[in-house]
Amino acid sequence: MSAVLDFLTAPWEHLFMRRAFAVAVMCGIVSGVIGAHVVLRGMAFIGDAVSHSVFPGVAVAFVLHFNLVLGGAVAGLLTALAVAVFSQNRRLKEDSVIGVFFAAAFGLGIVILSTAPGYSGSLESFLFGQILGISDSDVVTVAVMGLLLLLVAGAVHKELVTVSLDRETARAAGLPVFALDIVLYALVTVTVVISLQAVGNILVLALLITPAACARLLTDRIGAMMVLAPAIGAGAATVGLYLSYAYNLAAGGLIVLVVTAVFILCWLLAPRHGLLATRRRRRDPDGAAARRRASEPRPTVDGMPTETTTAP
Repeated sequence: MSAVLDFLTAPWEHLFMRRAFAVAVMCGIVSGVIGAHVVLRGMAFIGDAVSHSVFPGVAVAFVLHFNLVLGGAVAGLLTALAVAVFSQNRRLKEDSVIGVFFAAAFGLGIVILSTAPGYSGSLESFLFGQILGISDSDVVTVAVMGLLLLLVAGAVHKELVTVSLDRETARAAGLPVFALDIVLYALVTVTVVISLQAVGNILVLALLITPAACARLLTDRIGAMMVLAPAIGAGAATVGLYLSYAYNLAAGGLIVLVVTAVFILCWLLAPRHGLLATRRRRRDPDGAAARRRASEPRPTVDGMPTETTTAP
């Protein structure tokens, strides 16, 4: 018991670990909420595209000697805007447009960096994360930006869900579909940027998509998904940091491995959509149908359940 208590409390004795836990949990929560919209939209590739599209901005910032995160944010937002504009032509699927700009942005970043010798060490933390080396100002920045992201996401939640489920119906209902596309891309971009220090540019997609994918397997309700995804993200980030401290391994990589392990468990054991549940239904289709009918809510009148009776 004492060993377990020591394991749980030891990291909190260090200021750098307290900062890391704060940023990891905040990034996990924000990424879970925004990632839920991304998964609902079926556009997981946008996270990968945005995480790489910030690369030329970071390269320019490095060459000109100003803030790397700010440079990455500007480049990411510009790329997200370009994707939103070109995706309005429905002849091309969204993932095709994302692929075009993802490759172009990454190529531009490589070209820019080739003009600046000696860059690899300076960009290592950007590419692979450096959550154990963040400062108090980084914690404040993530907290403020994360709160703003959650407020914006909450304000347009219903509209984003409507567009995700049926774009044409949303457009017919008078919703500004193009503007909502830009809002979502911007939310994803800022989420990626604030998560870079936690897991780095290469692994940030996992923090954005995997918790939401887990929640999608666990529930059919969008509201529950919006709660489960950030909970899984924050929990995985916390466990990953504990393992990093205990075994002196890379924090960002362990966070991603933990959340991936959670995804595999959900894929296997989710009560309705997991592999085992699906196989049980195939073996006993009649029993599964009966249980589904039994679990359906009964008709109600003024909130009270009605009894179904038959005439004698």
